Amino acid sequence: MQSKPIAEGTPSPGQSLDAIRQTGPLVHNITNLVAMDLAANSLLAVGASPVMAHASEEVEDFVSLAGALTINIGTFTQDWQEAAVSAAVQALGNETPWVLDPVGCGATRFRMENTQRLLKIRPTVLRGNASEIAALANHALRSGKGVDATHWVEDVEKEAVRLAREVGVVVAVTGEVDFATDGQRNLRVSGGHPLMTRVTATGCALSALTGAFLAVEADALVAASHALACMAAAGEIAGRQAEGPGSFRVQLLDALYSLSPGKLDELAAIEWMEEQG
Repeated sequence: MQSKPIAEGTPSPGQSLDAIRQTGPLVHNITNLVAMDLAANSLLAVGASPVMAHASEEVEDFVSLAGALTINIGTFTQDWQEAAVSAAVQALGNETPWVLDPVGCGATRFRMENTQRLLKIRPTVLRGNASEIAALANHALRSGKGVDATHWVEDVEKEAVRLAREVGVVVAVTGEVDFATDGQRNLRVSGGHPLMTRVTATGCALSALTGAFLAVEADALVAASHALACMAAAGEIAGRQAEGPGSFRVQLLDALYSLSPGKLDELAAIEWMEEQG
């Protein structure tokens, strides 16, 4: 299924992937301990250059060098949070695009307060599962399974649109079928494989990939859709070869590495929806 361009001259997902490989953008990641390995290797696999730095003494310097910043709160301490705030402020001042991944933000007050503080620094893209986005949209802690989603994506689409408008951010909600919105334009992305939910940090790796696509595409909603399509395509390819979670993780990295721009355009299933008034 070919993706429908949103406007004349909008690049295809494959063209964005080719731009990443041609330019090798530096993506600065302040991410969690569980995700560092897969996030870094996913960026390397698509041709980007990752740096994983969270020391407050150097985050502002790295942001100034990077094409994009990603912040993932999954295993934050207060020190990490302060470094993330400094990095986000620097990114905003430099007009460097940045991604916020609010892992488990509805599970504890600490995570919710950290996420709300970072949201005030106007991330370019907010990428989370349905339960995380529902918690943020309603400013409420939610019982559930910690960092795992207990909501369906389609049930929080209206909340995601409202949140996008309130904050001025692209919201990407991931699940069986992804949904992304900038508050006016909406889209869905399908694909992937069920084993993606059996390997930790695939969502975190997607947030890192979103940073790479933001580094080469100025339209944040288009960039987010291309990152979603890239991970979905790689997941679909990996699932054909994998025998379980362990082999899937390896196959996912191989799929990201071997995915050609043409193959990505062939597999990308991006459905642009009617604009909302």
